[in-house]
Amino acid sequence: MKKIIFIVVIAFTITTIPSCKKFLDINTDPDRLPAEQANIAQLLTTATANIGFTGGSDLQRYTALIMQQYSGQSSGAQNQTQDYEKYLITGSDVNNLFSTLFATILNDLELIITKGAELNAPHYTGVAKILKAYTYQISVDAFGDLPYSEAQKKTENLSPKYDDDEQIYKNLITLINEGITEINQTTSSASPGANSLIYPGAFSTTKTNWIKFANTLKLRIFTHYSKIDKPFLVSQITSLVGTGTFMTANADNFEMRFFNEANRQNPISQFEVLRGNYLVANKTIVDSMNSRLDPRRATYFTQFPAGSGNYRGAVSGAPPSQQYSRLHSYLRGTVLTTPPPNTDGSFDGGGGSRAIIYAGDAPVRMLTFAEYNFIRAEAALYGAPGVAQTFFQAGIMASMQMAGVSTADATAYIAANGLLSGDLADNLKRIIQEKYVASYGVVLEPWTDWRRTGYPQITKVSNAVVDGIPRSLLIPQSEIDLNPNAPAQKASVLERIFWDK
Repeated sequence: MKKIIFIVVIAFTITTIPSCKKFLDINTDPDRLPAEQANIAQLLTTATANIGFTGGSDLQRYTALIMQQYSGQSSGAQNQTQDYEKYLITGSDVNNLFSTLFATILNDLELIITKGAELNAPHYTGVAKILKAYTYQISVDAFGDLPYSEAQKKTENLSPKYDDDEQIYKNLITLINEGITEINQTTSSASPGANSLIYPGAFSTTKTNWIKFANTLKLRIFTHYSKIDKPFLVSQITSLVGTGTFMTANADNFEMRFFNEANRQNPISQFEVLRGNYLVANKTIVDSMNSRLDPRRATYFTQFPAGSGNYRGAVSGAPPSQQYSRLHSYLRGTVLTTPPPNTDGSFDGGGGSRAIIYAGDAPVRMLTFAEYNFIRAEAALYGAPGVAQTFFQAGIMASMQMAGVSTADATAYIAANGLLSGDLADNLKRIIQEKYVASYGVVLEPWTDWRRTGYPQITKVSNAVVDGIPRSLLIPQSEIDLNPNAPAQKASVLERIFWDK
């Protein structure tokens, strides 16, 4: 299944780059661009396309299954999502993910940084450095130690050493700060425009989005220290809040938009079409939202039975069945056709005759304004600036707005569920529980939150193949086979990232 999604990424890139005239900076005549500048413009298109697709592909599925937002299903024979849900994620399973991260995304970004410096194009190098920091952040949080100081050297070094994950994290803050400084330069021989598939548009406008994202990404990184060094978290966030600008609305979300066009549809929706009976909603998140009559259910999941107003999730190891709620418009986009349901009230998966047809135009959300507010709420509990209650409710409202919930329904939900009135542990539990729901579809972060806080309180699945819930992904088998400087394979997926000690 991973090869299919990888091919889709390439198809998206191929169909996008030949149309580069419409993607270049609006203040520059694309017919008069030097070849080198056209090259970095195309590289940014490719890099942002792959970042967006990665945000909705393997890594998102692995972690949504681990965190019991999705459940694996089948039409009979065992399939890969069922293996992943019981924590059978091998080194070979992550080969394509690792290749996309390192051989494609990070290599393209490094080329932009190198060529942009040669061309005196700091707006390009600044954006590339921020995207590099984001890509390494999710990579470290998934794998731990990784090639960094010797990576992206092309033929100069085909066997990079692995650097300590904590040291990489420290370097990411420096990298982000460099990116912000370069984005703020008053002169640049070329600037990103519509060729960036994330924050597209005139750079004079979007540079503010990039800076807000960069600072919010630093907040995310500092928050990940909550388990091992709360004083560091508080001091760093306090300093940053005093000087930085952050996301202020859902329009600032770090996300990639998709369209109801061939090869340009959301990868979550594409997977649902190609593997129609591989995923359904999970009982953990569905029951949690049911208990609070959460209005986001209407776009998160299909009803089961159809038209009943009820929602039902599956558990790992359940017998093959279609009698569950499926992933819905929040992740898959505009509903184009709703057929009559099957006699049992279910809808088919994928291309079945009783399957709901979606446009595939939902964005892939990777860091949101809602997350920003939950980060600030959590940090405020520990002593950083701000009122936890205010940020907590703002995070819920931002999530409700993304899900298309009416203001009246969102306000009623917050009145019933948005009060922080317990001790620190109870308030943290409530913040992370709401963040977990708001981060539905966000790659990796719900897993990171659980590993560092213990919330939401999920339990190991009954058919697990390891004695615990995974704490990291294995080293790719391709690295073990081909890189003599790769470390020995981990004993299991229970090995921890540095901030999870």
